[in-house]
Amino acid sequence: MAILADIGETDGWRCWLCDEAVDPDISSSDDRGASVDARITKAQAKKQKKSKVEPTNERLSHIGCNTGNGTIERVVPWPEDLFVVDPVPLIATVERLRRKGGREIFARCMTKEDAGAAAAWLVDRVSRLEPDLKLTARVDKGGGQYLVSLFA
Repeated sequence: MAILADIGETDGWRCWLCDEAVDPDISSSDDRGASVDARITKAQAKKQKKSKVEPTNERLSHIGCNTGNGTIERVVPWPEDLFVVDPVPLIATVERLRRKGGREIFARCMTKEDAGAAAAWLVDRVSRLEPDLKLTARVDKGGGQYLVSLFA
C-alpha cells in the first residue's frame, strides 16, 4: 500500500472526488483532512472478477469525501454553475467508457453555449478523474436541445 504523501504528490494534492485542494497538514479528525480512498472497492473488484485491487486504484480524497468501505456509492458532483439537464453519474459513466470505449452522452443542454461549457468542463474534470483515458468532446444539436458526448 502506498503512503499518503506519495499518493498526494501523484494526485497534486487534489481530492479525486470533489476536485478541491487537500491540505496535508490538516488534522485527520477534520473532514477536510487527507485520506487514501480506493477508487474501486474490494467488493467492486470481486464483482468485476478481478483477483485483487490494483495499487493504482488508490487516490487522494478528503476524509469527508471518502466513503469508507464502499457501502455508499461515490459521487463526483457537477458544478452548480453549469446548466445541464439529466447529467449522468460521472464515475459509472467514465468507468464504462474506459472499459468499452465508444461514445457516452453525459448531459443535455438548452443552449449551444451551455453545452460548450459543459463539454469543456467534462474534458478537464475527466482528465483528472481518469488521467490515462484519452477523450474527445462533441456537442450535437437534436430535438431542440444539445447533447454533450465524450468519445474514448
